[in-house]
Amino acid sequence: MKPEDLNRNGSLFGGILLKWIDEEAAIYTITMPRSPYVVTKRVSEINLISSARAGDILEMGMKVVKVGRSSLTLKCDVRNTMTHHTMVMIEEIVFVNLDFSGFPAAHGKRLEDLHSIEAEKS
Repeated sequence: MKPEDLNRNGSLFGGILLKWIDEEAAIYTITMPRSPYVVTKRVSEINLISSARAGDILEMGMKVVKVGRSSLTLKCDVRNTMTHHTMVMIEEIVFVNLDFSGFPAAHGKRLEDLHSIEAEKS
């Protein structure tokens, strides 16, 4: 983390972390259906459990938990690798696959297919 990512208490701004989660989740989603056109549709309740300080290293875990015709729903956990504490849990981040015109488009994936891809990555 950089100094500009920290608040007056010396801990990470929650908004910065949420930005990083959205970016990481989008990259993760793009690699699943192999489509560069996805948008964030919805983020469920965000459970902020603990904070991070300068020098801490964060790790994000993403997992596909639901598949719709044009959507993928992820679960996200963020952990502080220095303290071994879970920092954030988000049960659902929904992304929608888009066609070249910007309209929702079927991605043709099944949950089983995506779990196989996730297993290959780990």
